[in-house]
Amino acid sequence: MIKFVGGFENVCDLPETQFAEYAFAGRSNVGKSSLINAVLGENVARTSNTPGRTQTLNMFNVNDKIMILDLPGYGYARVSRADAARWMLRFQEYIMTRRQLKRLFILIDSRIGARDSDLELIQFCDANGISYQIVYTKKDKRVREKEQVAICADDHPAMVDDIVETSAEKKYGIDNLRAIIGIK
Repeated sequence: MIKFVGGFENVCDLPETQFAEYAFAGRSNVGKSSLINAVLGENVARTSNTPGRTQTLNMFNVNDKIMILDLPGYGYARVSRADAARWMLRFQEYIMTRRQLKRLFILIDSRIGARDSDLELIQFCDANGISYQIVYTKKDKRVREKEQVAICADDHPAMVDDIVETSAEKKYGIDNLRAIIGIK
């Protein structure tokens, strides 16, 4: 059973639980909410064609065993610089202080590859020892940019070796993510 716990404006407002947390992060319009819905098998995360709709830390309880977080997007959303800066500080506070965080999934649109904002997040996680895993989204779509930055675990000490390729629409790679998270 999946329950929406809430959308939280501040990290200190998140409920303290004993459940492992798995957080999904990525640029706006990367498909975070769609991927979460595919992984959970229900349309619980709000999706939109307009980048930047997720503006709070959205938490979902999965079978009273696991918490999934849909984090606000970064790098593209049409919001003020002040809001974008506030979101990034909140994001950094979450990944630096949340002891329940077991895995941060950094989602990258496979059609365009990693952008500077993705690479900055990866470097931040490496520098701070925050375990993360790269998840390529939209693998069923046509590649738009041929020249892409290659990401290799050998170059990133905090990165989990296995890069997961997914398509929320075609359900490609979803079982692999479920297995990593521990969802049957």
